Amino acid sequence: MDVEERLRRIRRWLWVVVVGLFLSGVTAFPLELEVRWLLRALDPLADHLPALVAWIERVHTGLVETGDRYPFMLYGTDWLAFAHLVLAVAFWGPLRDPVRNVWVVQLGMIACAGIVPLALICGPVRDIPWFWTLVDLSFAVGAFPPLWFAYRHIRAVEAARAQPATSPVLAAG
Repeated sequence: MDVEERLRRIRRWLWVVVVGLFLSGVTAFPLELEVRWLLRALDPLADHLPALVAWIERVHTGLVETGDRYPFMLYGTDWLAFAHLVLAVAFWGPLRDPVRNVWVVQLGMIACAGIVPLALICGPVRDIPWFWTLVDLSFAVGAFPPLWFAYRHIRAVEAARAQPATSPVLAAG
């Protein structure tokens, strides 16, 4: 595979991550509205998935009551959303020059690995049901593979660029 094809693949994988970060960022702003919609969408499944529906109802109640009584607490989710958008912007570096900015991809993979202990430790401490911890872990499962594939291609491009060009005169000699 030539360098140009690897660069195309790197950029495709990185766009998956950028779009995912962007979507998770912008959807963290209207949480109460989104959870209300989710609750309505799950209503027909209440008999089949009672634990899930009960959890979503609890989350919705928590968001509404917190928003009514302590709206400043939701400012934390605004910053969470902002952080996702900032991280999406950080990937513009590797999109432009993947080899030079490989550290951003490495940081992303480290962050994905960090999701696992965070979810497994903080989830039970914060009374998060196990099935929702799996949802949280899915972010690591979803983001790590495209980052890993991009990383492998970046290292291959780096190796290809590091190889000295073989001169036809030297090769024939």
